Amino acid sequence: MNKQEIKTRIEKLREVINHHRYLYHVLDKQDISDNALDSLKKELFDLETEYPEFITADSPTQRIGGKALKEFKKFKHPQRMTSFNDAFSKEDMQDWEKRFLKLLSENERGKINYYCELKIDGLAIELIYENRVLKTGSTRGDGMVGEDVTENLKTIEAIPLSLQTTNYKLPTQTVARGEVFITKKEFERMNKEQKEKGLAVYANPRNIAAGSIRQLDPKITSSRKLDSFAYDLLNKNIKTHEEKHKILKELGFKTNKHNKFCKNLEEVFEFHKKWQKEREKLDYEIDGVVVLVNNNEIFEKLGVVGKAPRAGIAFKFPQAEATTKVLDIKVQVGRTGAMTPVAVLEPVQVTGITITRATLHNEDEIKRLGLKIGDTVVVGRAGDVIPNIIKVLPELRMGGEKSFKMPEKCPSCGAKLIKVEGEVLLRCPNKNCFAQKRRNFYHFVSRTAFNIDGLGPKIIDRLLDEAIISDPADLFDLKEGDVAGLERFAEKLAENLIKSIQEKREITLAKFIYALGIRNVGEETAIDLAKNFGSVKKIREAKLEDFEKILDIGPVVSKSIFEWFHEKDNLKFLDKLEKKVKITGYKLPVTSYKLIGKTFVLTGSMESMSRDKARAKIRELGGDISESVSSKTDYVIVGSDPGSKADRARKLGVKIISEQEFLKILK
Repeated sequence: MNKQEIKTRIEKLREVINHHRYLYHVLDKQDISDNALDSLKKELFDLETEYPEFITADSPTQRIGGKALKEFKKFKHPQRMTSFNDAFSKEDMQDWEKRFLKLLSENERGKINYYCELKIDGLAIELIYENRVLKTGSTRGDGMVGEDVTENLKTIEAIPLSLQTTNYKLPTQTVARGEVFITKKEFERMNKEQKEKGLAVYANPRNIAAGSIRQLDPKITSSRKLDSFAYDLLNKNIKTHEEKHKILKELGFKTNKHNKFCKNLEEVFEFHKKWQKEREKLDYEIDGVVVLVNNNEIFEKLGVVGKAPRAGIAFKFPQAEATTKVLDIKVQVGRTGAMTPVAVLEPVQVTGITITRATLHNEDEIKRLGLKIGDTVVVGRAGDVIPNIIKVLPELRMGGEKSFKMPEKCPSCGAKLIKVEGEVLLRCPNKNCFAQKRRNFYHFVSRTAFNIDGLGPKIIDRLLDEAIISDPADLFDLKEGDVAGLERFAEKLAENLIKSIQEKREITLAKFIYALGIRNVGEETAIDLAKNFGSVKKIREAKLEDFEKILDIGPVVSKSIFEWFHEKDNLKFLDKLEKKVKITGYKLPVTSYKLIGKTFVLTGSMESMSRDKARAKIRELGGDISESVSSKTDYVIVGSDPGSKADRARKLGVKIISEQEFLKILK
């Protein structure tokens, strides 16, 4: 972008951020997620940092929150309540440290260490005590002027009405700051009540906390069972931030026991990593770690830039959502001939992983989103789910965006695309379509199918291009000489590849069925087929109604399976493949019946084992796996970066267990 385009982008970002901030802070409404808004603010902050000539006094980076609500008396803070800029990676943190170190002397640099606090997803408050007795409690508001909500804050048990005696010498006026929040348990209780009354459920705990503090009737606030942590004292005589927390605790405030002193950024990274993994164990929501220069004298010297202190930053957990640009839309040919539009993205980090692609599912989804090439979009990724586009931000359009139209012909073989009745996807009807064959190969050798190490898409493409193989069964006939002669294919590499293929001649029935690539048949359906039929022969002989009798297999999936096993070319391939591999484990191995009758759902990444291994362990103990959460689910195992399954489990009251609790069950 040239300078004029950058200026326009900055102006549009300000307009959009201000609009969503007004919705959230003034009207108590939310149109996009916190993650998405944080991402937009980060982009604006970065652009203004690089082009300071475009910073204006009304920029969102120069202010805190919205206006005080009219229903409450306004209250002017004795000292401005600041907020923090966000960091999303180690690189962001290192850049932050470099920026403030430049402003310090060599002696001061040697005194730098940090105090880390869990960043509670709640509402910031200020508490003023006169002669040890609570006089005023207020919200942050715009940082200078907040709302007087004293009577409501008095209903929160964690907030002392009078300060305890301590060795610390208190001034006449003591100003403390902290956060009001609601626990996950209380959030679930309130939503259960809402459902029973036939009312809409609350979106998230933070909204309830904010709404509860703004209730005109303190009795309503009291019924919400809010909680609070204190994290700051306005007193220049205290040497470190760590010491402030100790004094707050002595005075009778509730402080977070998990907060920690860190001597350098490496320790900060370890603290951040620990709580990213263990956040689900907490009974309240956190979205990152607040990192502060521990020395208060240096903290004050570094001062404030715009809305934020230089010596503090919010080190957020990897976002489940972020904003980026759609650079192009390409159509991918699937292994069943399905045409899937895929958005090519400007690289962006989501849940700690850089993504450059997002699925658009089908043409109807593009129309629903109103998406154009060049649009700024909100992308999301929960757990192991493929990234997808959640929302388009048309208000950020610059005028050069282009509409997208699905092709009429297959981009691989040129066959005219068709739409099957009852489906939204366009499909290539040509069963010899090269793109479909390639996708089938990739699926056949994948980790959850035959799991052939070293045989990736590039090698498969070369073997197909050179006509060395024509279908997956041919892989088991390959010899070293067949591949060693390929350009840039070393002899040792050829030897390892053939060895790897030969080692995978034996496979369980469930994995064999899954490897066939039957439309609508995933891992769990393949396991159901293996359990119910016990052999390929019996599946081949089965009638359509035999598949429909299986509990978790519906009519659409039944039809897919039945048709696949009655397609002439498929049966020919099956005969060929069965001669070359040994199918074992007609019955799944069960070592005990400890988990018999129990159904598990997994969400998020696991540290001690892969999700596949966890599924296998559950089955070995007689348990069942489901891909979706329902009232019949017994346990939802939550790893790091869990998806929407964890939220659904809470709503349904299904028991959620951590990876550590799951390991105890296995023992």
